Amino acid sequence: MQFNSQRSPVYGSRGVVASSQPLASEAGMRILQRGGNAADAAVAAAAALNVTEPCSTGIGGDCFCLFFNNHTKKVHGLNGSGRAPAELTIGKLNELGIKDKMPTLSVHTITVPGACAGWIDTLENFGTMSIKEVLIPAIELAENGFPVAPMTARAWAAGVSRLKSGPNAKEMLIDDRAPLEGELMKNLTLGETLRQVALYGKAGYYKGRIAEEIVKIIQTKGGFMTLDDLKQHSSSIVEPISTNYRGYEIFETPPNGQGITALIALNIVEEYNISELSFDSVERLHILIEAMRLAFADSRWYVADPEKVKVPVKELLSKNYSSARRKLINLQRANLDFKKGASITSSDTVYFCVVDGDGNACSFINSNYNGFGTGLIPKGCGFTLQNRGANFSLDPDHPNALAPRKRPYHTIIPGLAMKDGELFAPFGVMGGFMQPQGHLQVISNLIDYKMNPQQALDAPRFCIGDGTAGGKVSIEGGYKIETMALLARMGHEIIPVAGFGGGFGRGQIITRHPKTGILCGGSDPRADGLAIAW
Repeated sequence: MQFNSQRSPVYGSRGVVASSQPLASEAGMRILQRGGNAADAAVAAAAALNVTEPCSTGIGGDCFCLFFNNHTKKVHGLNGSGRAPAELTIGKLNELGIKDKMPTLSVHTITVPGACAGWIDTLENFGTMSIKEVLIPAIELAENGFPVAPMTARAWAAGVSRLKSGPNAKEMLIDDRAPLEGELMKNLTLGETLRQVALYGKAGYYKGRIAEEIVKIIQTKGGFMTLDDLKQHSSSIVEPISTNYRGYEIFETPPNGQGITALIALNIVEEYNISELSFDSVERLHILIEAMRLAFADSRWYVADPEKVKVPVKELLSKNYSSARRKLINLQRANLDFKKGASITSSDTVYFCVVDGDGNACSFINSNYNGFGTGLIPKGCGFTLQNRGANFSLDPDHPNALAPRKRPYHTIIPGLAMKDGELFAPFGVMGGFMQPQGHLQVISNLIDYKMNPQQALDAPRFCIGDGTAGGKVSIEGGYKIETMALLARMGHEIIPVAGFGGGFGRGQIITRHPKTGILCGGSDPRADGLAIAW
């Protein structure tokens, strides 16, 4: 299918960097042109995004990555998410009057930020350059200033009140307000934070002044994090999980991330002849929505920290399991009450990707979780602390129940696809519970409808808003009103959204031709970014 994109894809042979900010894409490209590989460029882009889009990401949040080594033809994974403080328990929250669910923006939602260690571990395991080298572009942006992009300016303005909930908001504002579109913004304290990391590595963040300021602001607000929580943090090198979709091997990072949600849905969808259906048909949308409802019914229960509980990954990804779940789909009627299957033995982010001239690929995602996260800025540090712990359950019998030094259910997921043993594409769609839904839709666009990366990203999407089996479905502009009406008659609770409204994620894709090595990149028009080719 040919979809009328709003922009052309970019082509290159020596490298492509695709991100949600032009200056971050340029930072990654600069590292490629200095001899770095895909992992080096990805970390450079991650740090630059902390400067240019702090309303979505930063060193106060978490990260995950998938790295494809073109020499070994292997995909490797890294989990850079942090854990709850050792002293934080459900009982202590109950004593504070927090009983039913985790509050979205409470100081108690701050888990140990894993991004800094994740950046360094990505370089040490997959890269060729030092953290000192790859942080140079981000430090220059922070200290010399950068003109703020349009969508970022709007998101920054929307987060001002959250920044002002803490004592150090001025570090990320201009004259007590958000920077305007096109206005030069400097973040000198973030520049100093990045310089500390460049000089001292992990110790520059998890020990010393920065660590002390993180703990100070959390404890001042009544939180339980200690210096020992920061010192004890470590990333995890993980074995990616995958499923085969119509001959393509689709990789995700394993739980505690929700990548398994996309793989469960792909397994269900694979049994339908999607390519024979019109892209804008009611039948296609109904099948994809119902597959996502089933996938969320499972993942929202089973996905948890595998270091603390057993997650039945193999069973959930079994083709036999997906066939059994598929039988629950009624092609004429929506089911808003799918339950989790019995196992055989459960919004704001930046996603970006890089493929270098040697064919290595890095699929990377970094997030504060909800916009600026908690909005709390450690003094003199220039970044906000995430609210990732909001995804913990306070039901002690739930696999994802809050517990000391446990990782929560994580929404951010990088994706990567291979075909016949060769790289096909790193891909991702950021945005809370939209992410696995975005993965399902862009992979189907690429494989079922043979779209190029830009077409696959431009095509309109649906989103089950709360990431639950019975959630309301937003439908993006680009689909006919008649199509939405028919879905509503089938029982879906439909919310039409005009144009490129919020909530549908923002993605990046780079494909690589298996014979010529030619790279083709696309960047989502729902963000400020672009793909840069070399």
